[in-house]
Amino acid sequence: MFKIQTFNQISDKGLVRFPKQEYQVSSDVEKADAILVRSAKMSRDNINSNLKAVARAGAGTNNIPVEDYTREGIVVFNTPGANANAVKELVLCSLLLSSRGILLGINWVNSQSPDLESGELSKLVEAEKKNFKGMELKGKTLGVVGLGAIGAQVADAAIQLGMKVLGYDPAISVDAAWRLANQIEKQENLTSLISRSDFVTLHLPVLETTRNLIDRKVINYFKSGAVLVNFSRDAIVDEVALVDALNIGRLGCYVSDFPTPGLLGNKKVILMPHIGASTDEAEENCAIMAVDQLRDFLENGNIRNSVNFPSLSLEKSGGHRIAIINENVPRMLGQILSILADKDINVIDMLNKSRNDIAYNLIDIESAPSEDTLEEIRAIEHVIKVWLV
Repeated sequence: MFKIQTFNQISDKGLVRFPKQEYQVSSDVEKADAILVRSAKMSRDNINSNLKAVARAGAGTNNIPVEDYTREGIVVFNTPGANANAVKELVLCSLLLSSRGILLGINWVNSQSPDLESGELSKLVEAEKKNFKGMELKGKTLGVVGLGAIGAQVADAAIQLGMKVLGYDPAISVDAAWRLANQIEKQENLTSLISRSDFVTLHLPVLETTRNLIDRKVINYFKSGAVLVNFSRDAIVDEVALVDALNIGRLGCYVSDFPTPGLLGNKKVILMPHIGASTDEAEENCAIMAVDQLRDFLENGNIRNSVNFPSLSLEKSGGHRIAIINENVPRMLGQILSILADKDINVIDMLNKSRNDIAYNLIDIESAPSEDTLEEIRAIEHVIKVWLV
């Protein structure tokens, strides 16, 4: 029986996909084969000798020490695109909030005395509404930085609103590029996109290459009064440079899902309490996707949507299947196959792939390997983890 340890509240629509007769799912299981988590902070303390995978029911994996887990041969999954629609809708909301006096107008209306006569309130509204005038999105230019699942959906929605859309993503995959609408104008660099955009929205992971990506130098390329929307992470924007830009009018507004003390109370900043993916539908989609990926890995050894291991899928050929994780160095596969040959174990099918410093192998064999055979493979230098799927 597989043991799954859960952290946070995971949607039941995902959890019910674990067959009860094959899986024990609880927040307090011991020696878990896999962990299912949303936002809880993971550490090396969560590792046990049986742990093979961690699935994050969400796109970002900042709460997981991915490098540490990779060294221990633990596959880290995420669920890209499962919450994309929820975030897209809030980005659209942000564009409207930043272009119209919606929040100021609502606050002004609610500040009026309930003792006012209807006629008096109507006169006040007519007199004051000019203070909340804004601009329409139609005809404006939106720059989308990061064209993954969320960025692509935001771009499509903006096109439907009549906006001109520019896109920039140096790391875009071929598949993602094919899915983009042909109305999106690809930009060769970030500064080109920023200098031409009335609104810029960020959809990037936090990496060493993206940390403080929007710094003082880049901010100087923004149009005067432009709007910056950040539903990626706060670390992508240099906060000191941002505040200076807001104070001098280089930026007209900043909308973020990541409040920080330094931005509280700034009249040109709209802060939300990290609610981009906080919908019932998004939580359900993420849980379903995470559970399905964990099951396919634990039951078949297949990997889909991992942030640290190669994607790999091998249809079972019958017999028995061994999964092997090793450091990505030469002659590893030869040593493994040599041990199987010495034991007169015939290989039916196999697949080997690598990603950076890690390699992953699925090997289908005719006869069941003994524990001694598995131990002999484990004893090979640079082998990290071996198990019978």
